[in-house]
Amino acid sequence: MVATSTLKTKSSERISDLVDRRSDQSCIEKELDFWDPCLAESHRNADVAEDRTCQQLAKMFENCLSRAKKTTLHCSSVLVPEKLTRRIAVEVLRLASCEPCGLRGCVLYVHLEQEKGCKRLERIVYDATVVPTFELTLVFKQDGTAWPSLRDFFFMGTCFAPSFRHVLKLSPGFRLVKKKLYSSSAGTVVEEC
Repeated sequence: MVATSTLKTKSSERISDLVDRRSDQSCIEKELDFWDPCLAESHRNADVAEDRTCQQLAKMFENCLSRAKKTTLHCSSVLVPEKLTRRIAVEVLRLASCEPCGLRGCVLYVHLEQEKGCKRLERIVYDATVVPTFELTLVFKQDGTAWPSLRDFFFMGTCFAPSFRHVLKLSPGFRLVKKKLYSSSAGTVVEEC
């Protein structure tokens, strides 16, 4: 095989192109390596913020039930299934995610479904500085399979008022009804969970 100068030049140009491309590729990879942690950190921060908001919402629901047991429900205690308030908070965040102001534009009505009908427990405005863009109605369901407490039978005839003797047990199921306030054509969304 005979090597000529034109072949050398073309080969050297091709090699330099490859070297340039590889260096460009390595630069790009270095840039991506630099930005990947930043993007991952951004996603982690968003997840942490969402988790914190979810915990705050769950705590708001627990506080609502605590206040209602003394004032509206007139019972000695409310038994809440494990992670029920957390599941509700996740659903509320999901329904709020497609709203213009998100959760800040939410007015939440909390009810308890009983045999006689629904009893309103509380109205929660997440951010009073924002004009509401949607309403959510949360309906807790009472567990109909709960037996009366044996303690209720022992307290008969004591100084406690009859209305403060029973224990209210909530069902793991709940209902969320979403109503948009800014759109007449939007309608209502009902979610059974």
